[in-house]
Amino acid sequence: MAQTSAAVDQTESRAPTRPERPIDLVHLAKQCMGDARLEQEILRLYDTTLKTYFGRLQLAASYDDLTLNIHSIKGASDGVGAFAIANLARAAETELQAGRPLAPERIDDLGLAVEEARAFIARLLDNAPA
Repeated sequence: MAQTSAAVDQTESRAPTRPERPIDLVHLAKQCMGDARLEQEILRLYDTTLKTYFGRLQLAASYDDLTLNIHSIKGASDGVGAFAIANLARAAETELQAGRPLAPERIDDLGLAVEEARAFIARLLDNAPA
């Protein structure tokens, strides 16, 4: 039994890892019922949403402003399938609700994820059929 377990551990450690995409395109396709044009429009809207609400988050001065913008990013991200962003926003929202200050590193991490998603969307839309 120990040999089998060791063999499985070795096989799993050698398995190639596939980098995750910033947006789960299968989830998005299901949400849009396979309509490619709708997917493109949703991606455009999501890109604008990220740009707007993350920009507002960076300028937020009050608890209400912080929570509104983080909550908006979280909800939009869950809907489109940008689960890494949604999880980062969820963690930030939980910290705020617990009365802890939002660490600048948390906003930086969210900002990196937002940039990655926006670049991914730009590549998808640039390569989409007109």
